Amino acid sequence: MAASESSPRPIVVVTEGGPHIWAIVNALADRVGPVSVILETPESKKRLLLGRARRQGWVSAIGQLGTMVLTRLGKRFLAGHAARLIAEEKLETEPRPNQTIIHVPSADGPECLEEIASIKPGVVLLAGCRLLSKGTLAKMPCPVLNYHAGIAPKYRGMNGGYWALASGDRENFGTTVHLVDAGVDTGGVLRQVRGKPKPGDTIASYALRQAAFSRDVCVEAATDALVGKLAMIDPRLPSKQWYHPTIWFYLWTGLTKRVW
Repeated sequence: MAASESSPRPIVVVTEGGPHIWAIVNALADRVGPVSVILETPESKKRLLLGRARRQGWVSAIGQLGTMVLTRLGKRFLAGHAARLIAEEKLETEPRPNQTIIHVPSADGPECLEEIASIKPGVVLLAGCRLLSKGTLAKMPCPVLNYHAGIAPKYRGMNGGYWALASGDRENFGTTVHLVDAGVDTGGVLRQVRGKPKPGDTIASYALRQAAFSRDVCVEAATDALVGKLAMIDPRLPSKQWYHPTIWFYLWTGLTKRVW
């Protein structure tokens, strides 16, 4: 019996969007059941920069911004590689015409909670959105999971796939689905999967590559949540939070290690 037949409650995905996220959403819709997407408004670059400057200093914040700008430019110049990846992996990277999409200012705001309460989902999956506060999490009516593009807890935070490669830790190029708490990717691990980048992959396409080999674990974790059979695993790994690489570190690593 399909998961959607045994548990009719829908899935809610909360996200800022992006091609790799739509690949996950469409896989869930095909293999688990109805999916409603709550699309939050991305944080402004100014607010993001100020927040990072407070936490890490202006030098690091400006260096990280430089890599973010370069990555965005890279996506334009390497669009052909991304298109080939999408075709080879049979990824659906756009919302379907019948997809329910609800717009809210913030994943951590009252509007998002109101929409979730009205949908009455069986599981909420976060995928590339703001951190949720303890107060928001306490009001969630169902399990809250997170799709993280890195192997947690070793590569928590940003660009987990890139950092595994840049650290010479290719065997931990992968993704994690975990329970959500108020920390940064610190919740109990439910599922993990590891894969390999292919020639031509860069920081601009790692997320797509990871999504391609992560659809199964997202489907499995959502199905487990819907039937009330979530079980945590212990990855037995050290814990560290990572951020965007600075532009100078990124260029140095690319030139010396061929990790782009």
